[in-house]
Amino acid sequence: LTAPSIQSLALTRQHRQRVQNLSGEALVAGNPTMPQLRLGPNRSRLDSLQGAEREAEQVAAILNTKALIGSQATETAIVQRMQNAKIIHLATHGLLDDINGVGSPGAIVLAASAQDDGFLTSSEIMERYGLPNTTPLQAELVVLSACDTGRGEIKGEGVIGLSRSLIAAGVPSLVVSLWKVPDDATQELMVEFYTNLYERKLDKAQALRKAMLTMLDGGENPDPVDWAAFTVIGEAE
Repeated sequence: LTAPSIQSLALTRQHRQRVQNLSGEALVAGNPTMPQLRLGPNRSRLDSLQGAEREAEQVAAILNTKALIGSQATETAIVQRMQNAKIIHLATHGLLDDINGVGSPGAIVLAASAQDDGFLTSSEIMERYGLPNTTPLQAELVVLSACDTGRGEIKGEGVIGLSRSLIAAGVPSLVVSLWKVPDDATQELMVEFYTNLYERKLDKAQALRKAMLTMLDGGENPDPVDWAAFTVIGEAE
């Protein structure tokens, strides 16, 4: 259980009180049709994540909703649904780089459409939900089941990674990865996590810890390097 800063921890406490009695459905997306990423003068398409697709479908079943997969998981569709979602689970690539050169590193990779480029950046999250005169998110939990989603380029109070932007946007609890993770092990871990959270009624930190212990003792992916990257940021309850 961590927080980007003491200031962020104070914010998550306030957010938990605000959202605890709000209602809403779950938003689950996985393995979107990958957009092209510019690498120098060239463009390349990010790898498809079949494990993330299976993960999203299994998590959606636990949360009694339907996952957005492939071309359905556009940035526009996700942003439209994020505002009123109670739980947000995004199983896709995460990028650390400041891809738009605006000084705000971090992006969630989604499917592109005529309205967007498929990269939901930290700065876009802040602009939509985290600034004065914007409506904050209602989600009590956001899970970024992706590569490197927890890290920002700047340490301490100044970090502007995806975790910090989502806290500023009103989210009290996040589950993010701190290093690159394989999608098959992540799929197994996340199914255990949500089972612990919703069927065994554990809090978020306990649910993640028990999921990791299950992986370690008899899981199909017992090596901690494959799943120990995940951590709860903010509120455990």
